Amino acid sequence: MSSLAGTYAITLDKGASYDQVFVWKDSNSDPVDLTGYSASMVIRRDTTNNPILTTLSTESGQITLGGTAGTITVEMSASATDDLPAGRHSYVLELTSESGYVTRLLKGRVVVVPEVYV
Repeated sequence: MSSLAGTYAITLDKGASYDQVFVWKDSNSDPVDLTGYSASMVIRRDTTNNPILTTLSTESGQITLGGTAGTITVEMSASATDDLPAGRHSYVLELTSESGYVTRLLKGRVVVVPEVYV
């Protein structure tokens, strides 16, 4: 069975803060009410079999959900992006309802661009 997750590429500048707002919409283009949901994003070296580089979540405060607006705000501090190795990696963003139903919303590449010192 193929994944219903959307694909979205993320680029992070190593050592710089990152924030991105996504909006989850239903088939009528109305925002999905995220009240009571939790979310997590896992970044792996390249594939699901490789080690986890970092996990962001609503519990850690790195992901904020916007309730009825359907917004998902992902934030990483400069020190968090600095901890990631430069290169191409993979991620998945999943949301879990109050009842425990897990939806894989997004997946794709994370490119971490190294710092350049002059």
